[in-house]
Amino acid sequence: MNTEALKALKERRSIRTFKPEQVREEDLAPVLEAATYAPNGKGQQPCIIIAVQNPDDVNTLRKMNAAVMGTNTDPYYGAPTILLVLCDTSSATPAESGSAVMTYLVTAAHAAGLGTCWIHREKQMFDSPEGKALLKKWGVSGEYVGVAGCALGYIDGEAPKAAPRKENYVIRV
Repeated sequence: MNTEALKALKERRSIRTFKPEQVREEDLAPVLEAATYAPNGKGQQPCIIIAVQNPDDVNTLRKMNAAVMGTNTDPYYGAPTILLVLCDTSSATPAESGSAVMTYLVTAAHAAGLGTCWIHREKQMFDSPEGKALLKKWGVSGEYVGVAGCALGYIDGEAPKAAPRKENYVIRV
């Protein structure tokens, strides 16, 4: 039994305080690679991962996501890197495949000593003309739906502890 993998799954928590230091390539690359092995519908590999580290683009994403919420707060909690998961709209399972990719991203990042927070509203962001323009700017062609985003960075402080698991979480039949 791979106890390290189980430990990473049980200990990963959402992080909302990040150091301003940009994630180093040697820490980012293995996380991105691990996510490409996520399960996906019919083996289509319909998702793409966009790693955004350019400060101007990161700020644009912050503003776009906040606008969807109707606020001016930072939905990515100051993380220096934002990972976006988008999925081909022709996929049989875009939400499921994209969620699996995101699960692999956050778990691999935790195992690599990085903090993450799974963020939503990317669907609305990339349905907008501004979102479509960003994809074009980044060289992304095709029809994609935004599935999720991930705030990624080095943890500033301590990660929170897991809440006790609820009773009857698992039902065996």
